[in-house]
Amino acid sequence: MNSHPYFSNRKVVFLLASFCCLLWGSAYPAVKNGYLLFSIAADDIPSKMVFAGYRFVLAGLLLLVVALVTRREVFNLSWKNLRQITLLGLTQTSIQYIFFYVGLAYTTGVKGSIMNATGTFFSVLLAHFIYHNDRLSLNKVLGCLIGFAGVMVVNFNRDLLDFHFTLLGEGFVVIAAFILSAATIYGKKISQNMDSITLTGYQLTIGGGALILAGYLTSGTLTGFTVKSSALLFYLVLLSSAAFGLWTILLKYNRVGMVTIFNFLIPIFGAILSAIFLGESILEWKNVVALVLVCSGIWLVTKESSAA
Repeated sequence: MNSHPYFSNRKVVFLLASFCCLLWGSAYPAVKNGYLLFSIAADDIPSKMVFAGYRFVLAGLLLLVVALVTRREVFNLSWKNLRQITLLGLTQTSIQYIFFYVGLAYTTGVKGSIMNATGTFFSVLLAHFIYHNDRLSLNKVLGCLIGFAGVMVVNFNRDLLDFHFTLLGEGFVVIAAFILSAATIYGKKISQNMDSITLTGYQLTIGGGALILAGYLTSGTLTGFTVKSSALLFYLVLLSSAAFGLWTILLKYNRVGMVTIFNFLIPIFGAILSAIFLGESILEWKNVVALVLVCSGIWLVTKESSAA
């Protein structure tokens, strides 16, 4: 694994990974508002795919422009590189999101958020079998369990008392989480021999393009472009390019477990930011407890990784 004097620093990892999760957390209320502004119905999965596709294609193109401006290798790619990037884009962006959207259509948002958090467990477990320096340990297991408990707390409501499980609902969300975890580790592998910004730009563009195609082929549409809706889409493009770009860099220079544990922050930030934009109290007891639990889990895992 490559190392970097800046991106391998524990404090930098903590700040940048938290920032990525904050951006992804802000996507929760932003995407919901996007559905309203573009008049996308809750059960209109094809249009949701088109909306997501535009977001990722534009984010990918933005990263490729950044790569060109900063004189990175953008066009000098081998056929092997193109095959790897295409596979990554189709799995990490396209197929994963399709399973996620279908799953959410057949389960509640609360249960979907919790099932999606299982992705961190998959990442840590897969890394154990793939990387000899990223083995499971007591601290990692405890950190993941404590972090997952935080996700459970922030999503606590009566839906949790319903243990009903369906393949099309909760099952598809878990499958999406597994696909994302496997693709993340695959992305880390190919990033060792490629520029992270170029890699992320291409995979988002390819994956987003496949989502747009799949959405339109299944009768999806995207209408209602106004100054307000376009501005919101532009914000989603910016957050996606920044978060995915930084995340790929962090994964390239650090152990999978040390970075993916921060994923537990996404639903926490999502709940807090949604509360802010909906005018609710962010100091609700479950938000505070959840944040403490997740941060404790992150501390356990990153403490061990930095000492190893």
